[in-house]
Amino acid sequence: MPTGDTADGAAAVELRDVGVWVPGAGGRVPLLRDVSWRVLPSEHWAVLGPNGAGKTTLLRVAGARRHPSQGVATVLGRRLGRTDIRDLWTVVGMIDPGLAGQFRERLSALDVVLTGATGTIVPLWRRYGDAERARAHELMELAGCAELTARRFATCSTGERQRVLVARALMPDPALLLLDEPSSGLDLPSREALLAALADLAGAHPRLASVTVTHHVEEIPASATHALLLAGGRVSSQGPIGSTLTEPAMTECFGLPIEVVRHGARYAARARRAVRSPG
Repeated sequence: MPTGDTADGAAAVELRDVGVWVPGAGGRVPLLRDVSWRVLPSEHWAVLGPNGAGKTTLLRVAGARRHPSQGVATVLGRRLGRTDIRDLWTVVGMIDPGLAGQFRERLSALDVVLTGATGTIVPLWRRYGDAERARAHELMELAGCAELTARRFATCSTGERQRVLVARALMPDPALLLLDEPSSGLDLPSREALLAALADLAGAHPRLASVTVTHHVEEIPASATHALLLAGGRVSSQGPIGSTLTEPAMTECFGLPIEVVRHGARYAARARRAVRSPG
């Protein structure tokens, strides 16, 4: 069984020459091509790229939700294809855009967090004792949503739900946290509250590795240490965030001149010239 930790020096995620394809008209349609990538404990990665670059596919392989079509993928020391991926699902925290809508309307925010202890959508009440409830309260405090404990999850705002889901993802004490566009649809205050919670999380769990997929550099948490740029299913650039989120690298990845501005540990980007909308 995998655990919620990795051995010293061992990668939380390691991909070697990974490719993913799906059937299409006239043959195979590649989603990822020859991706090699290593995420170590304590590293916090941001993954960016144009629409269709393969970002979500990459995250699903890293979360053991999808097997590679070629190459080797290892998650928390377990090679995909040679392990029961259901075991990994219990120790990899993952938040995707469709998760919030899967819970029953009558559940409270606390109930939703508790389901993280069992990796289920429906609560398994007999499995939640005093220790699980105490941990759920502690994590909701850390994620900045302690005031939502008794509120019905269905009535929470989008930003509040995202913070509740972060707390839920931490219930099994994972070594790896994966977030697919966690700031999507959030207004400015909600986005900043979520990013602050993610930065606090990095400080409170120093061995945790995380990967955040986003379309916008403004949505990268201040705790991010590394970045990976994808274009056309291939790695365009990767490495420490300061040497990866550069104007030449971003320009190459997105295919137009981009200006990148750094404000402390946060970034902003914009096109250097007006871009005509498609269609």
